[in-house]
Amino acid sequence: MSAKKAKKKNNVLRLLEQRGVPYEVFTLPPEKLGAREVAQRLGVPAAQVFKTIVVVRQGRGKPILAVVPGDREVDLKAFARAVGEKKVHLPTEREAERLTGLQAGGISPLALAGRRFQVVFDQAVQEWEAIHISGGERGLNLRVPVNALLALLHPLVAPISRGA
Repeated sequence: MSAKKAKKKNNVLRLLEQRGVPYEVFTLPPEKLGAREVAQRLGVPAAQVFKTIVVVRQGRGKPILAVVPGDREVDLKAFARAVGEKKVHLPTEREAERLTGLQAGGISPLALAGRRFQVVFDQAVQEWEAIHISGGERGLNLRVPVNALLALLHPLVAPISRGA
């Protein structure tokens, strides 16, 4: 599948342009697709398509965004250690949507950049020159250089995933 111009620019695309971050847009069907299916449709390895998972702290505090390769899942014990929490859990899909204001399948750290969510990328991100990530809405996928993405988001990078 080749890159297509987005019909209309959303806040994520405007942010990337404002900050001078290069990106390529890939349009997909607007239904919720898993990272593996996105990878298959784009013809890239599932490990290069990163998915954003909302993680909730045991006590108070804003949820955290875990960004992991599409062929892996969040290791909650490793994640809790990385962020200095005793225990964390995954919310329901509906709760994740309520917490972020975004639809599942379109949750992106780029769309939430101004909302002070802590972002944690799995260390596997460092294996790639560029990764695919949600553009903040279903059907919008972006390929973004890793160095530029990390410089923009200032995430913690830690070993937070395990094989799915």
